[in-house]
Amino acid sequence: MAAQQQQQQQRQAKPADPAPGQRLRTEVDRMIQRSLKGLAFLGSPSPAVGVSPRTLLHRRGTLSLYHYHATSAETYRVPLLLVMATSNKAAVFDLAKGQSLIQYMLARGYDIYVMDWNAPTREESHLRIEDYVLDFIPDCIRRVQQDCGEDDVTVIGYCMGGVLSTIYAALHPDGPLKNLVLFTTPTDWRNTQMSMSMTDKSHFDVDRLVNSLGLIPPEAIITAMDLQRPASRVVGQIRLWDNMWNDDYVKGYRMMDRWGADTLPMAGEYFRQLIKEFVWKNGLHEGTLRIGGRPVLLKNIKVPLLHIIAQHDHLVPPACAQPLAAAVSSQDKQEVILPGGHVSLVAGPNAVKRMWPALDQWLGERSV
Repeated sequence: MAAQQQQQQQRQAKPADPAPGQRLRTEVDRMIQRSLKGLAFLGSPSPAVGVSPRTLLHRRGTLSLYHYHATSAETYRVPLLLVMATSNKAAVFDLAKGQSLIQYMLARGYDIYVMDWNAPTREESHLRIEDYVLDFIPDCIRRVQQDCGEDDVTVIGYCMGGVLSTIYAALHPDGPLKNLVLFTTPTDWRNTQMSMSMTDKSHFDVDRLVNSLGLIPPEAIITAMDLQRPASRVVGQIRLWDNMWNDDYVKGYRMMDRWGADTLPMAGEYFRQLIKEFVWKNGLHEGTLRIGGRPVLLKNIKVPLLHIIAQHDHLVPPACAQPLAAAVSSQDKQEVILPGGHVSLVAGPNAVKRMWPALDQWLGERSV
């Protein structure tokens, strides 16, 4: 009798499935909305991204250094300097209201600076890793120190921006770095199987490519990304059509699409180093990488480290990113693997719920 009563209660508690007629009406409504909003989608301009108030502190060629306007009455002592990959704009940190990591962190009292990138000119095709880690990053850190009046700075790097930040930290073990935070940063390049196969020495002549073009065009970068997941663009468009009735979904898709369309060309010499020293030699992981004649040893990093990795990242799989935390000498270090992909780890609904609060909790204790 008790079991029958329990089953009856469960049936009562479980919401009833919509009647067939209701389901049909819902689908008809969505079909109409897809058709109407699909036409509006095709005819409307791309949404603006990266619109939070900010001040340009410094610009030099491909580099722009921004300071974002505080929104909290009190701020943490230690400022944050965000470093983006050179092939992408930093707008992924600031897509829109409610979808902005920068706005989220500003509201929680952080003082935020961002190294953003402009398309390099042909005269900048000679830029190498040395220029980024021995010139651009140290120069920006000095400018942040001068602007905020603090000696300590936390550096936060995303993807290849994380690689540059890591190299900087390894080459400057005596500071002024306070904390190092990395998002899905590649370390052991043997575990990027698709990248390894596409750039195999037997068929990929990087010297000819760089010598011929000077700058690696954004179309080549986008194609390389698409080849790692050949069906992803088609699947994304199908999902967009299925969800065309959903304004929030369409808004999020368009913001991500707009950011992705702003892919930047890459300095040829930097790309040459990337292929030869990271993909072919796996120099960062093996400890054979030399920058400016100096060895880049992960064990030289001793500052507090947080590395956040995406569980379903097809560009930087966990096996590629995980060796980093194990190799550094930091006593205070944490590796966090969260559900999500390479971009959804940082931006989107899952990031709002998971990554952003985790970042705030870790930094709050180490920014005073």
